[in-house]
Amino acid sequence: MYIGLYFGSFNPVHHGHLIIASFVSANTDLDQVWFVVSPQNPFKTSQTLLNEYQRLHLVRVAIEGEPRLRASDIEFHLPKPSYTIDTLVYLEEKYPQHRFAVIMGSDSFQNIHKWKNADVLLKRYPVFVYKRPGFNIDTVPGQMRDVTLLDAPLLQISATQIREMIKQRKSIRYLVPDGVKEEIEKNGYYL
Repeated sequence: MYIGLYFGSFNPVHHGHLIIASFVSANTDLDQVWFVVSPQNPFKTSQTLLNEYQRLHLVRVAIEGEPRLRASDIEFHLPKPSYTIDTLVYLEEKYPQHRFAVIMGSDSFQNIHKWKNADVLLKRYPVFVYKRPGFNIDTVPGQMRDVTLLDAPLLQISATQIREMIKQRKSIRYLVPDGVKEEIEKNGYYL
């Protein structure tokens, strides 16, 4: 199986994430897209981060019934902070029958040179890059194994904005799936 790994905090998962994952799964040769919930991103502080198991649960609620989308807790079992290259190597060892690719926004792709072993990642793994406003990528350096640029539909929604709305007790309906909204409200997340 050919699997695209969509890494993120998903704090919380929202319709923007889901549209990208659905678009990539429908418009590439990937068999599945896995939401890899990162317990700790090395580039972000964790003070507003909901517990990783709660975020994983919200992703599972969001993608329920979608056979091409899957939630993954693989990074929960690896040293923190999580580095993409380490996760890829681990997944290759654990699932030798699968091929893996990375899904990321053009904002992340512009900063990939800051990532641990970025040169190895770019030589060994295909990368699907969806364009984000203000982060244009015109050319891809020739030494990169396989980079595909995608024009995925984008929504101007951010998890930061959603968390702020929850704190202000404003409605997040239509920003997240109904099941995610219900879980957030029921459990008092982000208040």
